[in-house]
Amino acid sequence: MLAMNYRGPFRVRADHNKPDPEILHPNDAIIRVTRSCICGSDLHLYHGLVPDTRVGMTFGHEFTGIVEEIGSGVQNLKVGDHVMVPFNIACGVCPFCKQELYGNCHESNPEATAVGGIFGYSHTAGGYDGGQAQYVRVPYADVGPMVIPPDMDLDDAVLLTDVVPTGYQAAEMGGIKPGDTVVVFGAGPIGIMAAKCSWLFGAGRVIIIDQLDYRLEFARTYAQCEAYNFKELGDPVLFLKRTTDFFGADVCIDAVGCEAAGSSMQTLTGRKMMLQAGSATALHWAINSVKKGGVVSIVGVYGPTGNLIPIGNVVNKGLTIRANQASVKRLMPKLIEHVQAGRLNPKEIITHRIPLEEVSEAYHIFSTKLDNCIKPILIPS
Repeated sequence: MLAMNYRGPFRVRADHNKPDPEILHPNDAIIRVTRSCICGSDLHLYHGLVPDTRVGMTFGHEFTGIVEEIGSGVQNLKVGDHVMVPFNIACGVCPFCKQELYGNCHESNPEATAVGGIFGYSHTAGGYDGGQAQYVRVPYADVGPMVIPPDMDLDDAVLLTDVVPTGYQAAEMGGIKPGDTVVVFGAGPIGIMAAKCSWLFGAGRVIIIDQLDYRLEFARTYAQCEAYNFKELGDPVLFLKRTTDFFGADVCIDAVGCEAAGSSMQTLTGRKMMLQAGSATALHWAINSVKKGGVVSIVGVYGPTGNLIPIGNVVNKGLTIRANQASVKRLMPKLIEHVQAGRLNPKEIITHRIPLEEVSEAYHIFSTKLDNCIKPILIPS
């Protein structure tokens, strides 16, 4: 089959000879992919920042597809169903899945005690191949995949597998109350969606911070929020203090993670020398910009080792920090309702539709922010 093939940092290619996946367990399904996305999280893999990302792996944790084959134990799906597949691989029966913490499944990832299994996200997330391919094996097929409603656009459906639930959960974890000021660091797809979803929780003011003007302009239009380039602000923390009467924001959301720009020291130690698990600049700004007693919500991806963050400020300001991988299965029914009601329009963030055969160029465009790229999706032939 045709699949994306990782060959090392900044090197991916279209592999026409990858073996087709097979049923390995009675609860498996084989999905023929109809849409898959490249995520900002995939760029962390592409840039060589995630441990144990092995040559030959296929990335891709956001995808839809048609059920081609099912194992003998699968009861909720049938061949021919068109499904959206959450990026979490979850067993559905462990203590954490029973709490609807599907991103923390205790059975799907033997490589870690924190995160559960994730499609196409290195061996630290279980070593599963992902959906940037013509076919993919989906474990626990009775748990994760959901049949796409007949009236839903495929482009909307594929974004419900990660982008929309992650942005929504970022706002949800913030505990936003009516009238709150929310600051989102990062105007990538997740940050833009977090800003958009903040209004659903009653935010009175939403601000987004980034360094790319085309992203900021997109955020202003799509999420109807204020948007500022941190390179023009001097000290972003001081700016945010001033614009909130020196109280600070009620909620700050880190939607950037380990590749944040804005601090030479963080970039050097976290991205160049890899002495910490990525550059924690956005998290610094979030902690220092939020009000005393406020909430910091983290959905940006960091590695499994430590980071240099101002934990003393967290304690002395009495902050609440909430963070996790999005619990996609828990959120899907609610988000389908929001899409069908027109309150969310996910497919509008898609800027590039690229054939899977051109996956190398797609990664180059997205990584180097060419052609005003916000969100690319891959279409298998």
